[in-house]
Order: sequence, then structure tokens, then C-alpha cells
Amino acid sequence: MANETGHAKNVANFEDMVSFVTGYGATYNPSKNAIKLPQLNTLLTNAKSSLTATNTALIPFNNAVNAREIAFKPLSKLITRIINALDATDASAQVVKDGKTIARKLQGRRSSDKITPVADNPATPENEAQKSISASQMSFDNRIENFGKLITLLTNEPLYAPNENDLKLAQLNTLLTSLKTTNTAVITATTPASNARISRNKILYLAVTGLYDIQAEVKKYVKSVFGARSPEYKQISGIKFTKPR
Repeated sequence: MANETGHAKNVANFEDMVSFVTGYGATYNPSKNAIKLPQLNTLLTNAKSSLTATNTALIPFNNAVNAREIAFKPLSKLITRIINALDATDASAQVVKDGKTIARKLQGRRSSDKITPVADNPATPENEAQKSISASQMSFDNRIENFGKLITLLTNEPLYAPNENDLKLAQLNTLLTSLKTTNTAVITATTPASNARISRNKILYLAVTGLYDIQAEVKKYVKSVFGARSPEYKQISGIKFTKPR
């Protein structure tokens, strides 16, 4: 999907087009209702409103995503310290092995690191097409689940009793709760952001009635009225619009 700047550029260009055809005065008099000047102005107003609504919804979503990234960032190094602390006890080799297995999942260490390209999902606020998913990368939900499993393993190992405050079970449980909270905040913010993008995309790109198709019809009409080599047609023919794939 086109990025947010691309959508805004389309709306700005459409406003330029509406301004030009307004300047043609009574000569611009199409029979097709959808490209009459009042309808163009209504579409422009709706398009601007959809951009505002989307940007407004994306603010809490982006804030939630950033907060989650910050919360999860120290986790990998912390897991290494936890496993080292466990390994330094007299816990059984099997318990240590189980802890290391969970740690590998938490840190995304896999035997394969294949990169798989993905297509954008228009139902989500994020642009997945600009990213790649690594086979070694764990989702936030999976990392939360595996961190919980590690805490359970440590809770059932009486020999795990570190002196370092941030490695103690109470602190680890507090961290787990915090990670869950930040992840839930992203999930909660996803719905309004996703709905706003869907609404915006319908206004801009829906077949026949969307801004993208309407601008093409306006160009055809101006070309038919003034001619392909007319200065009027040249005014608007060069205005570029892009459509998400």
C-alpha cells in the first residue's frame, strides 16, 4: 500500500485539479454527475476528512507500537543474564537445558534465518510490504508466552535465587505484566487505525467512485471539451496520481 505521504499527495493533487476546472467556468459542464463541480468539491472535502481521521487514529497506534518496542528492547539481553544465573546454580542439567531452549525462542535464535517477503494487508495500519519476516523473528505474542514459560520454569526451581534485583522472580513477573500491557495497547489501538485506513482507501481508491478513478474521468472530459493539445488539458493532464497495488 502507498505510504501516508502518497495518499496526502493524491489529495493535494486532486485539489489542484478541482481548482483548475473551477477556473474553466461555465465551459466545464459535464453531463456525468460524478464529475460535476459540486460533486468534485464534495469528494475533495471527504478525502481531506479521511486523511485527518486516519492521521488522528494513527497517533495512538504509533505511540503504542513505540512503547511496546521500548518495553521489549532489553528483553533479549535480560534473558541471557537469566540463563547465566540459572546455569550458575546447582540446578539439574535438564532444567538448564529447558531454560536455554526457551531462551533461544525468546531471542529468535533458529537454525534457519530465511527472509520471506510479504504483501501489505490493507486491513492493518502497518505497511507490511515495507517489511520482511525473518524465520528467526518471534511475534510479540509468542515472546510473551515464552517469557511466561521461562518464569514458570524458574519458579519451580528452588535453586534459582539470584541476588540481583532485576533477575528476581518478583521483578520478572512485574516485567511480564508490563509486556502484556504494552502488547494489549497495540491491539486496542489497531482497530480504529485500521478502520480509518479502510474508510480512507474507499474514498480515494474504490472503483468508479473513488478519487483515483474520478480524476481520470475529469481528464477525459477536459480533453474532449478543449482538445488534447489545449492549454487547459495540459494544465491537468500532467497532474500525477498513484494507486496502491
